[in-house]
Amino acid sequence: MNVIKPSFTVDHKENTFLLDGKPFQYISGSFHYFRAHPRAWQKRLRTMKAAGLNAIETYVEWSLHNPHDGEYVWTDIANVERFIELAQAEGFYIILRPGPFICAERDNGGLPHWLFTKYPGIQMRTNDANYTQEVSVWYSKLMPRIQRFLYGNGGPIIMVQVENEYGAFYACDHDYLNWLRDETRKYVKDNALLFTTDIPNDRIQCGKIEGVFATIDFGFDRVNEIDNLWKILRSVQPTGPLVNSEFYPGWLTHWQEENQRRDPKSVAEGFRKLLEYKANVNFYMFFGGTNFGFTAGANDFGDSKYTPDITSYDYDAVMDEMGNVTKKFELIREVIRDFREVPKIEIVPEKSFAYGRVEMAPVMNLLSQEARAILAKGKARSSLKPMTFEELDQYSGLILYETSLQGIIAGETYVLTLNDLRDRALVYVDQQFKGILSRQNANFSITLNDLHDSKLQLLVENQGRINFNIANDTKGILGAITLQPLNADKVTILNDWLNTAFPLEEPQVTDILTGVQNNSLSFMEDDTTASLHRGPVIYYGEFVVTEEHHTYLNPSGWGKGVAFVNGFNIGRYWPLAGPQITLYVPQEILHKGRNSLVLLEYEQTNRKEPGTNPHITLDDKAQLDG
Repeated sequence: MNVIKPSFTVDHKENTFLLDGKPFQYISGSFHYFRAHPRAWQKRLRTMKAAGLNAIETYVEWSLHNPHDGEYVWTDIANVERFIELAQAEGFYIILRPGPFICAERDNGGLPHWLFTKYPGIQMRTNDANYTQEVSVWYSKLMPRIQRFLYGNGGPIIMVQVENEYGAFYACDHDYLNWLRDETRKYVKDNALLFTTDIPNDRIQCGKIEGVFATIDFGFDRVNEIDNLWKILRSVQPTGPLVNSEFYPGWLTHWQEENQRRDPKSVAEGFRKLLEYKANVNFYMFFGGTNFGFTAGANDFGDSKYTPDITSYDYDAVMDEMGNVTKKFELIREVIRDFREVPKIEIVPEKSFAYGRVEMAPVMNLLSQEARAILAKGKARSSLKPMTFEELDQYSGLILYETSLQGIIAGETYVLTLNDLRDRALVYVDQQFKGILSRQNANFSITLNDLHDSKLQLLVENQGRINFNIANDTKGILGAITLQPLNADKVTILNDWLNTAFPLEEPQVTDILTGVQNNSLSFMEDDTTASLHRGPVIYYGEFVVTEEHHTYLNPSGWGKGVAFVNGFNIGRYWPLAGPQITLYVPQEILHKGRNSLVLLEYEQTNRKEPGTNPHITLDDKAQLDG
């Protein structure tokens, strides 16, 4: 008996996909497994199925699975195989986007930071031999895990992307693209369809790869020019089905700007127009989720204005950050019903709860010897010039740069300048706070008075590597650090630095939790406002959970920092900048009984009176609009 191999191909005559020889159209939704807790994956997928989708699109994030050279992670939130299995069990086909560059508003577009460490000057996303070698190594680890899920092998993966929006603004290196096509095909063979995605503009030829199916991406706001967009696609893909690989129902948001919102009715109308053209559609994002930890990236859209992404990836998507349906969901499902049958699946709402006020007590100052012993990565390293995050093989967090100021003229006012600061520096002299310098605000100089034989301390925060149009967004202080008398021309370059790395990784924070809970660490007794003037302060609080529900950490009145719930890094908060105020706390990281909360605060708290502690609240609603 002959067994017919499953196949997913292109019918260039009828301009359609063929699934096992029959015409096929997909309506897909983007859901990135790394933006939701693993125990929430199945629930999110079930809700997406209830909308009438028949496919799921997801990126694979190289840096998540390969955080350090030679180190690989495939468990918990990195268990991509389990995610695919769950999607398959729900009856979904899979559109896989392994990059290796993914953009996705993730740190460095998903490319590991250690590539810069290992190969100074490496040219990402080009035919650079160092880069292609490392991609080959990465694919040799990833692809064998994926092969069993390819459609031709009996799995759900019908399409595999090669690179990502390459023609948009980056390069035009077809030698690299052809190499990556062949490297991908080595594993995929004919068991899934290789494709590209590009922005429909005059550079689309730079992203087209011979022998790879081409698609484009655009939002509902461009549907009024849809015939021209299809014309651009047809310039590189003359035949075959029309595909919008990223139909945007929302948009990304940066710190210090308004939250992006999109009209649900307009999104649904644009979607209907696509289906009227018999196009295949993927919603980006259908479920956005959260940039937990330090995974949020940043942008610089060619105007030299660095803008870091917020922690939430709610994206004003079809489902909200907690996983519940929105007005867009209801309207989109109604559109799908007009074109195909929608399964009758009960949608179980996710519940949130306001656990209320949590008192936060100060534990230690980050610049203290006690905190350095617990939170610093290894011993401080000496160098002539400041070392970058990458030179210290540090993904994110903070670096403390310290040097002694010598030859200071008594009574003179000086200007301190940090050239090529990436990204934000708290300035201290003799552990007294003097001010903040910021790449985002283009503020690189500060005036200092009353200097003598002082110690200068610069605590630099990585706010997220640029995730789009990547060149080389290394972190730290890349240029010279200079000191100049206010009324003189003489400029002194400051050298001889001590570099202390604070990666703020979860195991180190767990040491803080353990120390507080077994009383080996005691709370600070001095004034917390004064303490913050001597460096960031670690705060600890507890709250009791009787029923495990989602909640939202509200740090209103605080400045800027990082929050950990039960040792899990839920992300950066920055209510002073907004628009995001609350941080989403998934119910999956909570447990009945006592739960812990740790904040590392850089600037200020909401403490009202001396002798009291600051507090946060755990609310039942998100505040993403300021």
